Amino acid sequence: MRSIYAWMQSLGVDIGGSGIKGAVVETSSGELLTKRFRIPTPQPATADAVVDTVRALVDELKWTGPIGCGYPGVMKSNVVHTAANLDKSLIGVDLGKALREKCKVPEAMILNDADAAGIAEIRLGAGRDCKGLVMMITIGTGIGTALFNNGVLIPNSEIGHIKYRGKDAESLLAEPARKEKQLSRKRWAEQFNRYLKYLESLFWPDLFVLGGGGFKKSEKFDGVFTTRTPVQFAQFRNQAGIIGAAIAAAEDMKVR
Repeated sequence: MRSIYAWMQSLGVDIGGSGIKGAVVETSSGELLTKRFRIPTPQPATADAVVDTVRALVDELKWTGPIGCGYPGVMKSNVVHTAANLDKSLIGVDLGKALREKCKVPEAMILNDADAAGIAEIRLGAGRDCKGLVMMITIGTGIGTALFNNGVLIPNSEIGHIKYRGKDAESLLAEPARKEKQLSRKRWAEQFNRYLKYLESLFWPDLFVLGGGGFKKSEKFDGVFTTRTPVQFAQFRNQAGIIGAAIAAAEDMKVR
């Protein structure tokens, strides 16, 4: 077994529907050790195109260590199972293996992007030391969710796709829907508050943590959320996915 201090730094990558972002992270603190690089998500976002874009980040940062990637869909053992906002050709691809081979790194661990963001917040951020059920919700091109019970991840929850008011919740509340309806942040947040109350009635969480690009200006939401469940905003804001993915990769390497 490697020393538990062998991998204190990892490259964290956040694969999104509009951009692929990455930075080298000090995993014990969550500090970004490099500038965050962002490359627009290729269109179409095929497996080869996504892998090539991550490789471009690796080359830019001259990185040779482990990579952790947050992916916007269901991941099991590094294999893609859904691709709601990316090309369907990704389904069935062992993305970890493809990145290891293309980027020539010792490990590439892929996990759901909201799960990655949740790991950052549970270990080091807004959900740190919280007991009970914590629900992390990220808003961007889609809605991502992560569930933690007493700090333990329940992976691939995909509650953003739950039926809400007769439709997929993501289609009503993610950033593309807000922009299409030309809603102000406050007006959109009032609608999102009703969604939180619906989730609250189903799951009875002990804490909501809200993050992603949709909540990067948290001051705009003061006083909007009226759930009985406490609401906190992600401490690492839109960087949580990068940080959590890096932490997951580092921890995976510790036990190898």
